[in-house]
Formats: sequence, C-alpha cells, structure tokens
Amino acid sequence: MDKPRYPNQKNNGNRPARPKARSVYAAMEQMDRRDPAEESGLIEGRNAVWEALQSGRTLDKLFVAQGAQNLGHILSAARAAGIAIQECDRRKLDKMSVTGSHQGVIAQGAAAEYRTVEDILALAGARGEKPLLVLCDGITDPHNLGAIIRSCEVLGGHGVVVPRHRSAGLNAACAKAAAGALEHLPVAKCANMAAAIAELKKKGVFIVAADMGGRPADQVDFDMPCAIVIGAEGSGVSESVRKAADLVVSIPQKGRIQSLNASNAAAILLYEAVRQRT
Repeated sequence: MDKPRYPNQKNNGNRPARPKARSVYAAMEQMDRRDPAEESGLIEGRNAVWEALQSGRTLDKLFVAQGAQNLGHILSAARAAGIAIQECDRRKLDKMSVTGSHQGVIAQGAAAEYRTVEDILALAGARGEKPLLVLCDGITDPHNLGAIIRSCEVLGGHGVVVPRHRSAGLNAACAKAAAGALEHLPVAKCANMAAAIAELKKKGVFIVAADMGGRPADQVDFDMPCAIVIGAEGSGVSESVRKAADLVVSIPQKGRIQSLNASNAAAILLYEAVRQRT
C-alpha cells in the first residue's frame, strides 16, 4: 500500500489524504497582526508622519502636542500642503494613540483624495447639468459630513465643499457614514468659506444659505447653478457667510422643536432642488 502523502493522516485507498485545514485560530491570529493604527487612519511618530508628508499622501489633519520640540520641518511641510494643524494637550494625543509612541505628533489620513471646486464644476459640465453643490460651514461631526456627502451623491449633486479649519474631514467615520459615496462624489477643501463663495460667484453660481427666517424652500428657484450652504447644528450658518449668500432659505416646519439635524436639512433641500430640475 502506498504511503500517505502527508504524515499522521490515513490513506483512503489509492487517493492521497488531504492536508489538515488551517485552524480558524490561525486565521484569527493573522487578522490580529493587522496594524490597528493603519486601520484607524492614524499615522504616529515623527519619522512616520514625515515620510507620509514626503510621499504626498493625502492627510486630513495634523495633531501636535503643545511644547513639542524639533517639529519645525514637519509643520512647514504640513502648512505647504494645506493640511490643518491642531495644537493640543499631550494627554489628548495619548488618548488618540493606538501604538503608544506618538512622539508628540499624529497625522490623520484622509479616506479619499480631496478635489477642487473646479473639479466639481467640471463634473457638472461633463454631465451637461447646472452645478449643484453643498457647502459645509462648520460641520464638525464626521457622521453628519458623511451623511451629507451620501445625500448629495444620491440626489444628483456634483460635490461638497469643506473649509480647511473648523470642519470634519474625510476620516474613517465619515467614509462609513457616506456608505460608498466618496468613491463617486468629489469633496473639495478650501481655505475658508468666504474664499469658496467668492470663487463660485465668479463662475455664476447662486449661493443659498440654509437658516431660520429665510424664504421657504418651495418658493426658491433651485433650477439654476446653485450652492446650498449648511451650517453647524448648534450655531447654524456663520454671520459672514449669511451676509455673503445671495439668498437665505428655510425649511417649513410644523413641529415644536426648532431645527433639523444638519444632514437632514441638506437632504431636504437637495431633494427640493432635484424635484424642480426633473
């Protein structure tokens, strides 16, 4: 009788015995070897952050411990790349850190490449449609931002614009809430909302700010190139942006509470725009 091909296994006739399947625990151990910092989108430590900056990787924000020394070259490179820098207490970095060795600096990688306002307008042109954008003024919750991106993509918008500072970024939480929309909808990062509005106005885009006390949405003509500004849930659209807008629009309400979630408000106004355009 032929010897078994694999040791410690019985031979069934002339057919060689199969090797024992890899243990499920081995597969789990392999999964456990994945780098948790990489999966969280965080890059920790001076050398790692410097290499990420040099490689041109898209970074959303740089967190730096107050009083940290010898970070001048990293800060200069981050500023040159337009990356937001937040100085914070070292204890915050300790809490954020996955590796436990952040060396006073943590970079947050973006879940998608940031685009430009020109890219968004070009997408509208390629589709032969009037531009429809959402400008996020002070949306700091990544789940809200992701939900806005998702609604904008589903309802036929052409892109979302966020400011460099005082805004959530395209991190893992945002990507999860966007449910795949980041793969199809461009998100642009601008220096500030005033700069984005000025650029859009030069391109003939009508700026509509969502705020209480404005004209009811069903009385506003959205069948034109327009950008809808959605403000933070707590403070709403900033006063400077409200003044720069061409029109203030509101959503009629019959309930007792005073306002909607920012992402819900965006979805309603986007739906009104697409309703008028179809």
